[in-house]
Amino acid sequence: MATLLGEERRARLLEILTRDGAVRLDPVAEELGVSAMTVRRDLDDLEAEGLARRVRGGAVAPVLPRPFGERMSTRSTSKSLIARKALDLVPATGAVAFDASTTSGVLLGEISARDLVVATNSIDNAATARRRPGVRSVLIGGELDERSGSFVGAVACRAAASLGYARFFTSASAVSENGTSEVSLEEAQLKAVFADLAEETILLLDASKLGRTAVAHGLDWGRIDILVTDLDPRDERLDPYRDLTELR
Repeated sequence: MATLLGEERRARLLEILTRDGAVRLDPVAEELGVSAMTVRRDLDDLEAEGLARRVRGGAVAPVLPRPFGERMSTRSTSKSLIARKALDLVPATGAVAFDASTTSGVLLGEISARDLVVATNSIDNAATARRRPGVRSVLIGGELDERSGSFVGAVACRAAASLGYARFFTSASAVSENGTSEVSLEEAQLKAVFADLAEETILLLDASKLGRTAVAHGLDWGRIDILVTDLDPRDERLDPYRDLTELR
């Protein structure tokens, strides 16, 4: 392939980071037709701009708030697989909570119920729930975080606490052996309220978020009943979590 200019290489690296969540040094150097040292310098530049975080052997995408529409357009195949695996966990009646994640949104787009109340702090997810048969949609309002499109803050926490939930379906910005973490303290606080009031918490997570951390600690593993991923439950990438929760 023709040699790419520096700006073109960095744009391609950003595409890979957005799509996969990480860049591995040697494979991407081969793909771009440059040396590993050149890729290292490009990744250093991206890190200096806050667009990547260097790790051993490459880089990962920084865990930052992103608009709902932008998040919905990434890893769509993984989200659809997670939704199919989690669909039978959604009850037909009662009340459930969904966070403001796009993975929750994909699952909401598949549900069919008899008399189910769905509470969510995302206007996009509330609109999706409203279109589903047998579902009553409740938007948990509060202070709008314009970076992510989710409602958070004290008012949102009080509104979330006004119901009891059979299950809480949530994604996370990142997950490690210490539990989940989120891009903001306010997001983590609201999810903690949902989890406290739910009989079970279901974590919906694509593999790109495994082994990572964000700025605000979310839920400990003792508060997560089932982890649903886009991986085969036997995949070795799930080994650190086998003794912590049920895997799907």
